[in-house]
Amino acid sequence: MPAGVSWATYLKMCAASLLSMCAGAEVVHRYYRPDLTIPEIPPKPGELKTELLGLKKRQHKPQISQQKPQQ
Repeated sequence: MPAGVSWATYLKMCAASLLSMCAGAEVVHRYYRPDLTIPEIPPKPGELKTELLGLKKRQHKPQISQQKPQQ
């Protein structure tokens, strides 16, 4: 059996791991209380707080290095 333990011990550990994972997910879900509503009208660009605002500030093209590769 895996890790040199009996099937009973292995199954108990798997069950305990699964139970603790589900309990932890439930605690985090209740603590943060995510907003699970779906808006009818999609938000306009810039209204979402999850957008990467740093990408909007960069209007110029990135400079390409003119160095020759070393041989």
